Amino acid sequence: MSLTDAQVDVIARRLSEKLERGDTGGPTILDGPVPTDVELRDGVFATIDDAVEASGIAFKRLRGQSLDQRRTIIAAMRAEMIRQAENLARLAHEETGYGRFEDKVRKNLLVTQKTPGTEDLEPQAVSGDHGLMLCEPAPFGVIGAITPVTNASSTIICNAIGMVAAGNSAVFNAHPGARRVGAATIQAFNRAITAAGG
Repeated sequence: MSLTDAQVDVIARRLSEKLERGDTGGPTILDGPVPTDVELRDGVFATIDDAVEASGIAFKRLRGQSLDQRRTIIAAMRAEMIRQAENLARLAHEETGYGRFEDKVRKNLLVTQKTPGTEDLEPQAVSGDHGLMLCEPAPFGVIGAITPVTNASSTIICNAIGMVAAGNSAVFNAHPGARRVGAATIQAFNRAITAAGG
């Protein structure tokens, strides 16, 4: 489905008006019914408001943890995604009908093993004629992410590893055509993170 610029403007204006009135849109961001084929537990919520609230609490807790603790959490996330790579690929292929199962397994493993983690968070010091600058990465906060139907599990895996490694929490809004695999990926991550002290 493609939208014209005029249609996008109308949608944006209506959403802006709703937000100004304090209307958050009801049970889902799309004003549709809460899906009944997704189990609500382990990091999966019925409303965007509940997800954002929980993510805010998770961010505050993660922000207070050390870089070593984040390394432990990322290692647990990677281990769980290696363990779940085939299950998530199978679920994604069955639910969406896109791609090949074998390719989805490889992609899940690739992003699990190659997405940079905390190793990219090294401080940098620069000195010169005009002084000294220390640049140290810091968490942003709660990040909202919308995931595609085409690479549902691998997109969540890649984004979650990077976001958590940087000390952020995330709210993922999975494409409706990939909501079960999106929920399964989030639930597996949530269990791994919690077990590792996150």
